[in-house]
Amino acid sequence: MEYRHEVVIPNDDIPFKMFIFEGKEGNYKVGKHWHQSVEIFLVTEGTIDFYVNSQYFPLRPWEFVIVNSNEIHSIDCPNPNNTIVLQIPVGLFDGYKREEPYISFRLGKEKENQALMNLVKDMYEVYEAGEYGYELKVKSLFYELLYLLLTCFQEQGMDATVIKQKRHLDKLSQVTRYMKEHYKEELSLTQVSQMFGFSPTYLSRIFQKYGEVSYRTYLINLRVEYALKDLKNTDHEIGEIAINHGFPDSRAFAKAFKKRYGCVPRDYRKQFCQE
Repeated sequence: MEYRHEVVIPNDDIPFKMFIFEGKEGNYKVGKHWHQSVEIFLVTEGTIDFYVNSQYFPLRPWEFVIVNSNEIHSIDCPNPNNTIVLQIPVGLFDGYKREEPYISFRLGKEKENQALMNLVKDMYEVYEAGEYGYELKVKSLFYELLYLLLTCFQEQGMDATVIKQKRHLDKLSQVTRYMKEHYKEELSLTQVSQMFGFSPTYLSRIFQKYGEVSYRTYLINLRVEYALKDLKNTDHEIGEIAINHGFPDSRAFAKAFKKRYGCVPRDYRKQFCQE
């Protein structure tokens, strides 16, 4: 299974991202991924199965999980649910790391956990109502939440293995972010390695270890993912889409697309248009 680095962009009107989880209808999975944000998943209705690294969290109504920056996690929700998601840019915690190279949070005591859930619920309700001055109220609740996280949930004495993983994922995040911005170009392993001051062997190894995918496969999958948007949302010729997204020709695009989606681009577009 491919791990992927996710770039979290805050909402336009607040310094963080908050939304209802897109898998609310059930029968939905999110594969293994990581990002450089602190994430809180609060379930208010239904159930979801949450995995952080190798740990399993079966979340029921009014339970939550905290995902730290650069922790690999995945989600499985076979059943309908209502889940509030809060994603906090990790840079907001700069200056509060104490003696640790990274900041990390874990669940608190029952009273503290309840206080955090109440804050998340209130923030979302105020934000959703959108009444006059809502931004100020949401931000005031948000900074109260940050204070609660720092004073009651911050973890001390991080494991050396965890710190090592976070450092490697920091490096891999920089590379995958660059690849997303330049995926249409020629991006050889050697070229990208030199750009970030790595050896090709090292970059190849961290892709295999933390992404469970080769550098080349990751790049091809990235091109397919972006090409898929044009396939669904434009009437461009398939050969044109292939060239525009870094493939040498339509044949190479079709081969990569079929490997990922089980059919060639033309058949996928036909089925998508019918639906």
